[in-house]
Amino acid sequence: MELRSVEELMDLLYACRGSRDAPGLGGTRVDLHQHALQTAALLRRVRPADKELQVAGLVHAIGPLLHPGDVTRHSDCAADAVRPLLGERVSRLVREHCRARDLADDDLLRLHQADEEGRSAEFDAGVLEDWRAVLELVASRNSPLGAAN
Repeated sequence: MELRSVEELMDLLYACRGSRDAPGLGGTRVDLHQHALQTAALLRRVRPADKELQVAGLVHAIGPLLHPGDVTRHSDCAADAVRPLLGERVSRLVREHCRARDLADDDLLRLHQADEEGRSAEFDAGVLEDWRAVLELVASRNSPLGAAN
């Protein structure tokens, strides 16, 4: 699946509500929708100007909806789905965030840390609609299709 518009992506992110991922560290299963919002909010705090990193945090959790059951393919499926809309950097961050410990890449380490912290954090991360303008901005910069809406 390739996402072609911010609206398609928003629909997919809304579909994450109530869906749970595979257990992470400590056996914690999280609601994918809330986890996506928390991960993106954590990244916004540490890198307020890096919209692509924040968006990677928001969309990294869509893999289980795209490819249920096969945990090993979740990152690849999510990365492939967002590449046409959000660009190569967001796709790469989503694909490699689980391997961040093996790489000397500060962006990947930040994403990985926010992903882990977002599993245990208990805070109000806002609502998905708050991210629409950021998604449209990143899409307009990266999509060869100009499919921001």
